[in-house]
Amino acid sequence: MKVEDKPELARILGKCRSAFVGALVFSMFINLLMLVSPLYMLQIYDRVLASRNETTLLVLTLIAVGLIAVSAALEGLRSRVLVRVGGRLDEMLSGRVFTALFKQAVRRPNGGSGQALRDLDAVRDFLTGQGLFAFFDAPWMPIYLAAIFLIDPLLGWVATAGGIILFTLAIITEIATRNTLNEATAANIGAARFVETSLRNVEALEAMGMVSAMLGRWRARRGRVLQLQALASDRAGLITAISKFTRVVLQIAILGFGAYLVIHNHITAGLMIAASIMMGRALAPVEMAVGSWKQFLAARSAYDRLAGLLAAVPPEGERMPLPAPRGDLQVERAIVVPPGAANPVLKAVSFEVAAGEAVGIIGPSAAGKSSLARLLVGIWLPQAGAVRIDGADVETWDRDRLGPYIGYLPQDIELFEGTVAENIARFGEVDAEAVIEAATRAGVHELILRLPSGYDTQIGPGGQSLSGGQRQRVGLARALYNDPPIIVLDEPNAYLDAEGEAALARTLADLRARRRTTLVITHRPSLLAGVDHIMVMKDGMVERFGPRDEVLAQYLRPAAVPSQPAEAAPASSVTPA
Repeated sequence: MKVEDKPELARILGKCRSAFVGALVFSMFINLLMLVSPLYMLQIYDRVLASRNETTLLVLTLIAVGLIAVSAALEGLRSRVLVRVGGRLDEMLSGRVFTALFKQAVRRPNGGSGQALRDLDAVRDFLTGQGLFAFFDAPWMPIYLAAIFLIDPLLGWVATAGGIILFTLAIITEIATRNTLNEATAANIGAARFVETSLRNVEALEAMGMVSAMLGRWRARRGRVLQLQALASDRAGLITAISKFTRVVLQIAILGFGAYLVIHNHITAGLMIAASIMMGRALAPVEMAVGSWKQFLAARSAYDRLAGLLAAVPPEGERMPLPAPRGDLQVERAIVVPPGAANPVLKAVSFEVAAGEAVGIIGPSAAGKSSLARLLVGIWLPQAGAVRIDGADVETWDRDRLGPYIGYLPQDIELFEGTVAENIARFGEVDAEAVIEAATRAGVHELILRLPSGYDTQIGPGGQSLSGGQRQRVGLARALYNDPPIIVLDEPNAYLDAEGEAALARTLADLRARRRTTLVITHRPSLLAGVDHIMVMKDGMVERFGPRDEVLAQYLRPAAVPSQPAEAAPASSVTPA
């Protein structure tokens, strides 16, 4: 298979081939030096004890200790090589996996988790740990067995039979635990994702007394995981016990048969001891494989999941940078099907917005307004049709280069753990002047100054230290950071009070004066005063698109509300005629 035809993960691991080959070479010399012990015992029993020569004993001991020291040094070097291979693998893979994980989460909302990063750790730990040594040492098993055959065929057959039995037990372990462990892993991932989802909605669960019910569901999932893991562990434990019994019986057998051969003068006592030690070395890789089998299976499953993720989310190639957009938007018969859904939420939507124009987007619930916002900023891609910015298809833009030119305030505002300034600066290099300018234009500068540490206030995960209105206004400042030419605001006043709405109205007027292309999704008429055009959406289609006054006159009417004092009157809403 050509290198370019291999899966991406296999190609990346292939870049570390030379390091693995180096570790294999170290293993070769380590295994050669493992012959020092049996040869030393052979000389002690057959030469030193017979001659009672202390000088020979001293020289042999010094030589053996020196060679064993070399073996220990090589083992240390082998470990250092593999540790650095692990660091290089993490450097090559972590960024790619992190990016693929986020892109997959965009395609499958609520389906993403950090499992891929844990899978990366599992693969790296196996490839740089003791489990890999079993594969490095396995080729030496026939060599040790051949040496035992040279001592005596009977002892060779005893050792060979032991190797076959232990290898068979390893295969039985694989067959008995593979499917069960895979099911347990999948169930464990599902249980962890269930907890993550529950924690994101903890306030609603606590308020409505749903914690006990969710605990019951989690216990059922967790119980299934424990049941599967216990079943696999029981099977593996039984086979491991049999393996240990077999190992001890083999040691007794080779010493027993060796003693029998010594009694009949077929071999010497030194050869008997040497054969026993070499059998231990021959069977060590099999025993190590049996001991690390669970880790191997976990690493293999993690490898398969990682390979599947990277295959499902291929890397984006280098794209030629395009000029900074002016803000012209064209949507051409776009059809959008949400990730995981079967039916389209946008159906052949077409319209154009010239640079600098402001458009208000209205319509009943489930009309496709938020879906349109996701389409415009490139979160969702159309199954058919296109979205163009200055004539260039959004799909042809590099996302990292296009992002700074777009300001986006989603309906569900999400801030991230860090300072207020870092959130506004989109976690890039904080330009203090640009941060303050964005906050000022969003009308939130004074509010931020009243926070405990001003712009350096830590807002906690999800912005939990801020109120809903504060999060929305900080999110608006983030959308305005560095004065992007295209701004999409999805229900920007959903959590705002009267003061916040007034500040938002001033912000929209400022955007219009600056000739920034602005699209505002709203249910309230107060935000429509500063737009040039209004788009009415219904059932995923554009029902009406035209000048503001013309659309308002034909399609909208103020909702009837009871007569009441002005200060207590709720904000009026806009509904289709």
